[in-house]
Amino acid sequence: MRDGAQAEGISFTVNDKLKILKKLDEFGVDFIEAGNPGSNPKDLEFFSRARKLRLRHAKLTAFGSTRRAGIKVEEDINIQALLKVGTEAVAIFGKAWDFHVTDIIKTTLEENLNMIRETVSFLKSLGKEVIFDAEHFFDGFKSNPGYAVQSLKAAAQAGADWLVLCDTNGGTFPLDISSIVSEVVRQFDIPIGIHCHNDGGMAAANSLVAVQSGAVQVQGTINGYGERCGNADLCTIIPNLQLKLKLSCIPEEQMQNISAVSRYVSELANLAPNERAPYVGHCAFAHKGGMHIDAIQKNPMSFEHIPPHLVGNERRILMSEVSGRSTILKRIQQVAPWVCKNSPETQYLIDELKKLEYEGYQFEGAETSFELLVRRALGKDIRFFHVKDFRVLCEEHWQDDYSASAIIKVEVDGKEEVSAAEGDGPVNALDKALRKALQVFYPELNQMRLTDYKVRVLDTGKATAAKVRVHIESTDGETVWGTVGVSTNIIEASWTALVDSIEYFLYKHHQKTAEQQNQESEPMQPVKANENTQ
Repeated sequence: MRDGAQAEGISFTVNDKLKILKKLDEFGVDFIEAGNPGSNPKDLEFFSRARKLRLRHAKLTAFGSTRRAGIKVEEDINIQALLKVGTEAVAIFGKAWDFHVTDIIKTTLEENLNMIRETVSFLKSLGKEVIFDAEHFFDGFKSNPGYAVQSLKAAAQAGADWLVLCDTNGGTFPLDISSIVSEVVRQFDIPIGIHCHNDGGMAAANSLVAVQSGAVQVQGTINGYGERCGNADLCTIIPNLQLKLKLSCIPEEQMQNISAVSRYVSELANLAPNERAPYVGHCAFAHKGGMHIDAIQKNPMSFEHIPPHLVGNERRILMSEVSGRSTILKRIQQVAPWVCKNSPETQYLIDELKKLEYEGYQFEGAETSFELLVRRALGKDIRFFHVKDFRVLCEEHWQDDYSASAIIKVEVDGKEEVSAAEGDGPVNALDKALRKALQVFYPELNQMRLTDYKVRVLDTGKATAAKVRVHIESTDGETVWGTVGVSTNIIEASWTALVDSIEYFLYKHHQKTAEQQNQESEPMQPVKANENTQ
């Protein structure tokens, strides 16, 4: 969590970090390195509040460095800050690359070893579980293998519980990782860990080969967040280790929650989820080509390396002109199972799909809009609201940094509600005004938000009169769905996609509530007593 918070564009509040802490503990990770209490007041406040929580699985871990050169370990203010937060485990990083010792922290090679040895020994004397992170270990090993190993020996002799080899610059190749980790494992009885950055795009692969070479602790972040190009992505590594290599990482029943955990952290980070992330991405089990789809429907193993439900994801058959009649029929049957290949409804919807695609609609990634189209065509839609009127006003100069305002009148079950809102542009103002009006009737809408908004000009030759396609992605924190709108009026296209996204959320919430009510109303089945029971 410390490394992940260092990614560009991420700024977790203390409450965000506490939420992630509880989510990761439920998920079943072993250590949660949550921050450096010596670096900023926010981390100090976090640890103060986190100590009051009762974690069920994970060990909360504070992070810091070895003592500074030339001072006593007990007098180092960063070491004092580590002790102040009172965590059971601490992660200490020390230099393993001679270049960093002499040119960066400007001390002697021997003093650096003393800094490692004395810091670890001091923390062990206070009963801490000490994880020693050998910073820049792989670069150091390639430059001066003897000294890099000496840094590990200094920590080991002082009583370190873990020796973690760090590819801090993120540029080491998997074969080098494998050979170096194997060499270290042969020399030490202490458990070895691996900590990889992704600057060469190899962090996950390097972590996996390190485990295959003897490492038993993997350090990484959810979604691979981290400085520069990020850290090793645990959402890729954990399924590979547990599902493919049959190594236990998290409780077995938690594996199906990994996609939800990925989305949960991306929500708190206020970053759009990586749609193409292995295992947990929205596209990880999406199929578009007709031949692929045909094979998947015959046997999913043909184009899926694991069943998607194992990681809490789902198979998606994308709607497009290359999908084929059978694919479109299956999408229709998800709404209306009785519809068959020769039903008039099937032909009508295929013709409608072709017409809309000709006009510029694209349902790939916006299957929700197609599902709503099917429901409306078959009379199975639920009218949650009716927009009676809306008006948008834009001005070049606007007070309070807003550039637009919107007024909307909606009707729900015969009751009208009028609301107004200001926004950063007309679409944002419309979104705010519509939600404001509808939340009077549907307070659950506060669970939903937009995560992405894309505009594509379809016929550039017509310049400003061109038709545009707007794609909106929305989430409730658990699932993600896309909707689409097309028009020569960008506001109208945005409005179509926006209304569809809200209608779909309300439909799914209505469906979920109805199922829960049915379960609660089901009568208890009578228990037939054994005839021998007195």
